[in-house]
Amino acid sequence: MSRYLLFVPFLLLTYVATAFQITPSWEAKVAPSLLAAIDNGSNQLNFIILLQPQADLRSAATFSTKLAKGQFVFQELKRTAQESQTSVRNYLEAQGMSYHPFYIINAIQAKGTPLQLQQLAQEQIVKRIIANSPYQLEAPVLASDNAALTPQDIEWGIQMIGADQVWDMGYTGQGVVVGGQDTGYDWEHPALKTKYRGYIDENNVDHNYNWHDAIHEIDSLNGDPIIDPTNNPCGLDVDAPCDDNNHGTHTMGTMVGTDGGENQIGVAPDARWVGCRNMERGWGSPASYIECFEWLMAPTDLSNENPNPALAPHVFANSWGCPPIEGCDTSNFSIMETVVNTVKSSGVMVVVSAGNSGSECSTVNTPAAIFENSFSVGATRMNDTIAGFSSRGPVLVDGSMRMKPDISAPGHRVRSSVLGDQYSTFSGTSMAGPHVVGVVALIISANPQLAGQVDIIEDIIIQSAVPKTTDQDCGNTSGTAVPNNTYGHGRINALAAVQLALTATPTQDLTEVSPISVYPNPFTNTLQFDLTNLSGISEVTIFNGTGQNIGQWQLEGAAVQTLTVPQLANGIYFYHLKNKTTAFQGKILKGQ
Repeated sequence: MSRYLLFVPFLLLTYVATAFQITPSWEAKVAPSLLAAIDNGSNQLNFIILLQPQADLRSAATFSTKLAKGQFVFQELKRTAQESQTSVRNYLEAQGMSYHPFYIINAIQAKGTPLQLQQLAQEQIVKRIIANSPYQLEAPVLASDNAALTPQDIEWGIQMIGADQVWDMGYTGQGVVVGGQDTGYDWEHPALKTKYRGYIDENNVDHNYNWHDAIHEIDSLNGDPIIDPTNNPCGLDVDAPCDDNNHGTHTMGTMVGTDGGENQIGVAPDARWVGCRNMERGWGSPASYIECFEWLMAPTDLSNENPNPALAPHVFANSWGCPPIEGCDTSNFSIMETVVNTVKSSGVMVVVSAGNSGSECSTVNTPAAIFENSFSVGATRMNDTIAGFSSRGPVLVDGSMRMKPDISAPGHRVRSSVLGDQYSTFSGTSMAGPHVVGVVALIISANPQLAGQVDIIEDIIIQSAVPKTTDQDCGNTSGTAVPNNTYGHGRINALAAVQLALTATPTQDLTEVSPISVYPNPFTNTLQFDLTNLSGISEVTIFNGTGQNIGQWQLEGAAVQTLTVPQLANGIYFYHLKNKTTAFQGKILKGQ
């Protein structure tokens, strides 16, 4: 919680201030927007202090379970913060400044005067000070025609990706926890209530470790333009899930929602959910997002105490963005990227909506969608083509030329839950991301050993995607190539992903260089498997794009083996090869 401290003796203030090592280059540590605010006469600033030491989390990859990864990452982060934040926190307390410490990244959010900011910047342990400016999420588009609100037995997006066929296999998200950071959630909505992890029965609900509110105040002084800054519909620091906007309730419905009747709106209807409110009527700040990342990695009780990484969700949705014009730029991208990397290291998958700034190229341009370890999602329409508003890559704002989005999913005219026990149809990549979260839940429910194996899950989704192409070339990548900067690796296919997940093992790294090669690709009727680096008998299984088993063969010996496959229709297929020492899988294309 933020600390609001009373006046302290002048001598103590003087001692703490002079304890800092004064350097003439303090301004180099301060974000240009803060320096500009000082030049413009601002006497109260909201900022985040990034400290020099950051936890070394590289060993997290050596742990085999989600629980072990999460506990290791949590312990290393807490140790680093406790060992290095003392001097800065002593100064903040001595100055009577309000502040909020983080450990997910070694940083502290605070408010103070220009002189206090200068004194903090002069401390040797302080690496950088960035602005904590509020910014607004991209609002989804409300469908204008009532026909879009007609209930379906199963919503179109769920059918498009084959999630209902996965349900028929017996995998509905059971045993999996999903999460989100958004405008909050109407937990008592009939499509969400019994899916909330805090719901036990009608007389027994526990919000501890299942809900967190990162909205502690309305920061109208620093740019939040809410007309009525004193009367949030939910309140502040609320101790039960609440949504002041509709957006969060809609996204959660697409992940898990069902009322047991005609409103089958969720991809993984038997998964449970937890949530964090990071926006005040659509307005958030870097601090509120970081606070929710931290809570989702290690949820706390309602007093924000006793964090427990064992209760972290398996995956969570992020349907928000921070444009450069509102404070996020190359000077502070690294802070949010470090947070994303940390969460992934803990075994939790970070799914991020790509943004609604299309249809031009390089419009995936805001955190957290731009980052390598964010699984970024574009939006497709009912006709299975890209939505015009869906942001495209490559990423230019950080100079990486990184291909984005990673994947695409239904995001146009998506019907889901909203406030007042109602349903409504929105469009946006905010609606696409939750479809991916639901597919992750289906994958883990089908193969629980994959929990915490984020790289493997991401690769399964990528390999099983329906390849999609376009005549729009972005960057140096042709739109006719797969992947491309419009669809990423294609549109998600829940059925194929689950079929592939059932063959996967938690020890394999699907992103490493395979010791085998398979060619030609595209193929006609024969495939060459180069098994020179393997020994013994290898078992090869081929699946079609919907996950159907086409056939199984045994190849023996460390040599190039020829496999004749049955007559197949042109399209995408997958192979899974395993022997006594290893297992690998890949995508192949049947051509003419």
